[in-house]
Amino acid sequence: MVGSRQQRLITALALMGPRPRAYLAGLLWPESAEQQAAGSLRATVFKVRHQLPGLLSDTLEPVSLAPRVAVDVRKLRERAELARSGAPMERGLDELLYVAELLPGWYEDWVIFEQERLRALRVATLEALAWQYLDRDEPDLALAAARQAARIEPLRESAYVLIVRAQIQAGNTAAAHRTVEEFRRRLRDELGLEPSARLRAAAGGGSGDLLGLPAPVLAHQHPRYASHRQLTKEL
Repeated sequence: MVGSRQQRLITALALMGPRPRAYLAGLLWPESAEQQAAGSLRATVFKVRHQLPGLLSDTLEPVSLAPRVAVDVRKLRERAELARSGAPMERGLDELLYVAELLPGWYEDWVIFEQERLRALRVATLEALAWQYLDRDEPDLALAAARQAARIEPLRESAYVLIVRAQIQAGNTAAAHRTVEEFRRRLRDELGLEPSARLRAAAGGGSGDLLGLPAPVLAHQHPRYASHRQLTKEL
């Protein structure tokens, strides 16, 4: 098993691609003097080549993984970008996005940056998939994708808009109203903020509801023949 220094070097190359030696030395040993950091990098590269032959490319500068080495996170990013561009949905992509946590338990600044970058991509892709499911009239799948986006970013309003749209499309208007109110309470309690006009209109039940939610009515006022034309309004 490789040591922690070797793990950090391999991880940096996997996440960032080829990098100059000076960059890697400063990244991985930021508190060391330049000469000492360069020496640490040389020793680490030597150990990786010795312990895991074929993992690194033969070039000395920049340092990189060998071309044949596959990196899961790179493949996930490529698949996610394709989905966001409107390409046909790949089977199983949404399930993969649900669980694709990057290096939990690593707290170095450069790792945290990459974690946040992947988290943002996961959320944006899940929302794009939710819209695709809505367009295909699959509200249950859209709801699952939107809820996962909200789980990753609990205060992201666009994810809740998609949850509401999916609930409306599934014919569950009561759940849509509950979702709006729950998000409104959470945003107020945690940040002291109010939702945007789009959700405020839905929560208030006004006739100009921007989400297409019908206004709540008392049970004795509810017409048995009420139509659901408003439920298909565009956001």
